[in-house]
Amino acid sequence: MVPEQGVRERQRERTRLALLRESRRLFSERGYAAVGLAELVRAAGVTKGALYHHFPGGKTDLFRAVLEEAQREVALRVAAAAEAREDPWEQLTAGCREFLAAATAPEAERVMLVDGPAVLGWNEWRAMDEAASARHLTEALTALAEAGVITPQPVAPLVHLLSGAMNEAALWLASPSAGPGDLAHTTAALDRMLRSLRAD
Repeated sequence: MVPEQGVRERQRERTRLALLRESRRLFSERGYAAVGLAELVRAAGVTKGALYHHFPGGKTDLFRAVLEEAQREVALRVAAAAEAREDPWEQLTAGCREFLAAATAPEAERVMLVDGPAVLGWNEWRAMDEAASARHLTEALTALAEAGVITPQPVAPLVHLLSGAMNEAALWLASPSAGPGDLAHTTAALDRMLRSLRAD
């Protein structure tokens, strides 16, 4: 690659990262509907043309990229929490607890749980969520079933049941009806539900 091309590539990447960073901040603080395209490009210090170059679908495509980034970060937090434990059962429970905490953190909650389904539609949001987290849950439950820690059973239905329960809990925790102590109560209820899966 000639030096000029390298400079242009770096500039394009800086532009893309600035758009993602500033739109993530604005969407998290105020919500998708309250943030206009002009405000997004002004905050990122770029032109509308630059935004459409990176995100041809405009604001919706940009939001989709922000959502993917938020989901990746949550998945990394879940994986790190699980990998910090040695026992496979503790890996599962730690990962599930971390999902609730990470998904309802202020920097992820509005983008992932409030605007995600509203902006992209339930089916696309669900498919993205499944792609981001279902693999880890499937691997953990498969290993536990094979080891006899949980009752041997088809894992796919269990993955969907658990994932659905955790997503629904996270959506509720992000709603105005949830109170400050509800994350702790929900985590305790999740622990009890997971314990009921154990073969012993």
